[in-house]
Amino acid sequence: MNAKDIAELAKATMNGSIPFPEIVGKLIANGVEYYHVDYALSSFSFYTGSGTVVTAPLVFQGLPSISEHFDTAALKAAILDSQQNGQQFRTFCERAVKAGVQGYFAFLQGKRVTYFGRQGDQHTEWFPGAQPREGAN
Repeated sequence: MNAKDIAELAKATMNGSIPFPEIVGKLIANGVEYYHVDYALSSFSFYTGSGTVVTAPLVFQGLPSISEHFDTAALKAAILDSQQNGQQFRTFCERAVKAGVQGYFAFLQGKRVTYFGRQGDQHTEWFPGAQPREGAN
């Protein structure tokens, strides 16, 4: 994994200069298996299967505080807006923290994202077109 390339992809995510599906493809090509967005720490962490981790800042000034209450319906609406309407990442982040998301893990090979709230609430969203494997939780 090339740390400089990963940092550039994190910046491209924040400023919207590269379409998100292209970013995912480049992360996979760099050996990234999953990444974590942590709103409490304002950071991204990218992980490979061999244990390499690259951390990059999530530098959005003025994001709202993370809501104490996890609102799954509001989160699903924000996810759908991103998938169907190309919502900007900053707007998604604002909506996510208002919905009580403190962070999430995006599992690129597993084709799903698991969102976590402050009280341990969670929601897993499958990538468009992906679905759980039989017997998977």
